[in-house]
Amino acid sequence: MPVKNVSKSKEFFAKIGFTINEKHEKPDMACVLVGSKNIAVMLFQDSTFKSFTKAEIADAKQAAEICISFDAESKEEVDAMAKKAADAGGTIFGKPEEIQGWMYGCGFADLDGHRWNILYMDMSKMPK
Repeated sequence: MPVKNVSKSKEFFAKIGFTINEKHEKPDMACVLVGSKNIAVMLFQDSTFKSFTKAEIADAKQAAEICISFDAESKEEVDAMAKKAADAGGTIFGKPEEIQGWMYGCGFADLDGHRWNILYMDMSKMPK
Protein backbone atom coordinates (compact mmCIF):
# COMPACT_ATOMS: atom_id res chain seq x y z
CA MET A 1 0.00 0.00 0.00
CA PRO A 2 1.50 3.39 -0.91
CA VAL A 3 1.87 5.98 1.87
CA LYS A 4 3.15 9.54 1.96
CA ASN A 5 5.14 9.11 5.17
CA VAL A 6 6.12 5.63 6.42
CA SER A 7 6.95 6.85 9.95
CA LYS A 8 3.62 8.64 10.41
CA SER A 9 1.72 5.69 8.97
CA LYS A 10 3.48 3.27 11.32
CA GLU A 11 2.60 5.54 14.24
CA PHE A 12 -1.06 5.66 13.13
CA PHE A 13 -1.35 1.89 12.83
CA ALA A 14 0.41 1.30 16.15
CA LYS A 15 -2.05 3.70 17.84
CA ILE A 16 -5.04 1.76 16.55
CA GLY A 17 -3.58 -1.50 17.85
CA PHE A 18 -1.89 -3.08 14.85
CA THR A 19 1.53 -4.64 15.38
CA ILE A 20 4.57 -3.36 13.52
CA ASN A 21 6.68 -6.23 12.18
CA GLU A 22 10.18 -4.78 12.57
CA LYS A 23 11.71 -7.69 10.63
CA HIS A 24 10.48 -6.09 7.38
CA GLU A 25 11.28 -2.49 8.23
CA LYS A 26 13.38 -0.07 6.18
CA PRO A 27 13.20 3.73 5.87
CA ASP A 28 10.93 3.44 2.81
CA MET A 29 8.79 0.50 3.93
CA ALA A 30 7.12 -1.12 6.92
CA CYS A 31 4.94 -4.12 7.65
CA VAL A 32 1.85 -3.95 9.85
CA LEU A 33 0.10 -7.06 11.15
CA VAL A 34 -3.70 -6.92 11.16
CA GLY A 35 -6.16 -8.94 13.22
CA SER A 36 -5.81 -12.08 15.25
CA LYS A 37 -4.33 -13.95 12.30
CA ASN A 38 -1.60 -11.32 11.85
CA ILE A 39 -2.28 -10.63 8.18
CA ALA A 40 0.68 -8.68 6.81
CA VAL A 41 0.01 -5.36 5.07
CA MET A 42 3.07 -3.74 3.55
CA LEU A 43 3.39 0.05 3.58
CA PHE A 44 5.68 1.60 0.97
CA GLN A 45 6.77 5.18 0.52
CA ASP A 46 4.97 6.48 -2.59
CA SER A 47 8.16 6.66 -4.66
CA THR A 48 9.15 3.08 -3.78
CA PHE A 49 5.65 1.78 -4.52
CA LYS A 50 5.59 3.58 -7.86
CA SER A 51 9.04 2.30 -8.84
CA PHE A 52 8.13 -1.38 -8.56
CA THR A 53 4.50 -1.20 -9.73
CA LYS A 54 5.41 0.94 -12.76
CA ALA A 55 2.05 2.69 -12.34
CA GLU A 56 0.66 5.96 -11.11
CA ILE A 57 -0.65 6.01 -7.56
CA ALA A 58 -4.36 6.63 -7.09
CA ASP A 59 -5.31 9.48 -4.77
CA ALA A 60 -7.16 7.50 -2.11
CA LYS A 61 -8.52 10.71 -0.59
CA GLN A 62 -10.42 11.41 -3.83
CA ALA A 63 -11.49 7.90 -4.92
CA ALA A 64 -11.69 4.52 -3.24
CA GLU A 65 -9.11 2.14 -4.63
CA ILE A 66 -9.45 -0.55 -1.96
CA CYS A 67 -11.32 -1.37 1.24
CA ILE A 68 -9.47 -3.70 3.57
CA SER A 69 -11.82 -5.57 5.87
CA PHE A 70 -11.00 -7.39 9.07
CA ASP A 71 -13.09 -9.00 11.75
CA ALA A 72 -13.86 -8.07 15.33
CA GLU A 73 -14.79 -10.29 18.24
CA SER A 74 -17.52 -7.95 19.52
CA LYS A 75 -19.46 -4.74 18.95
CA GLU A 76 -17.33 -3.16 21.68
CA GLU A 77 -14.18 -3.93 19.68
CA VAL A 78 -15.70 -2.18 16.65
CA ASP A 79 -16.54 0.87 18.77
CA ALA A 80 -13.05 0.92 20.31
CA MET A 81 -11.38 0.71 16.89
CA ALA A 82 -13.49 3.59 15.57
CA LYS A 83 -12.41 5.73 18.52
CA LYS A 84 -8.74 4.75 18.17
CA ALA A 85 -8.78 5.48 14.43
CA ALA A 86 -10.33 8.92 14.94
CA ASP A 87 -8.01 9.74 17.86
CA ALA A 88 -4.98 8.72 15.75
CA GLY A 89 -5.94 11.14 12.94
CA GLY A 90 -8.00 8.85 10.74
CA THR A 91 -11.41 9.69 9.28
CA ILE A 92 -14.56 7.74 10.08
CA PHE A 93 -16.54 7.40 6.84
CA GLY A 94 -19.03 4.87 8.19
CA LYS A 95 -19.94 5.29 11.85
CA PRO A 96 -20.35 2.10 13.92
CA GLU A 97 -23.79 0.68 13.27
CA GLU A 98 -25.82 -2.49 12.93
CA ILE A 99 -26.04 -3.88 9.41
CA GLN A 100 -28.79 -6.26 8.24
CA GLY A 101 -29.58 -7.32 11.82
CA TRP A 102 -26.60 -9.65 12.22
CA MET A 103 -23.51 -7.55 11.57
CA TYR A 104 -22.04 -4.50 13.27
CA GLY A 105 -19.26 -2.50 11.72
CA CYS A 106 -17.64 0.77 10.84
CA GLY A 107 -15.40 2.18 8.15
CA PHE A 108 -12.41 4.45 8.56
CA ALA A 109 -9.74 5.94 6.35
CA ASP A 110 -6.09 6.02 7.39
CA LEU A 111 -3.79 9.03 7.04
CA ASP A 112 -3.45 8.47 3.27
CA GLY A 113 -7.15 7.90 2.67
CA HIS A 114 -7.00 4.10 2.30
CA ARG A 115 -10.29 2.63 3.49
CA TRP A 116 -10.60 0.03 6.21
CA ASN A 117 -13.66 -1.83 7.45
CA ILE A 118 -13.97 -3.60 10.81
CA LEU A 119 -16.92 -5.93 11.16
CA TYR A 120 -18.39 -8.05 13.91
CA MET A 121 -20.67 -10.81 12.60
CA ASP A 122 -23.10 -12.62 14.90
CA MET A 123 -23.36 -15.87 12.95
CA SER A 124 -26.25 -17.07 15.14
CA LYS A 125 -28.37 -14.25 13.66
CA MET A 126 -27.21 -14.70 10.06
CA PRO A 127 -30.14 -15.31 7.69
CA LYS A 128 -30.26 -18.87 6.38
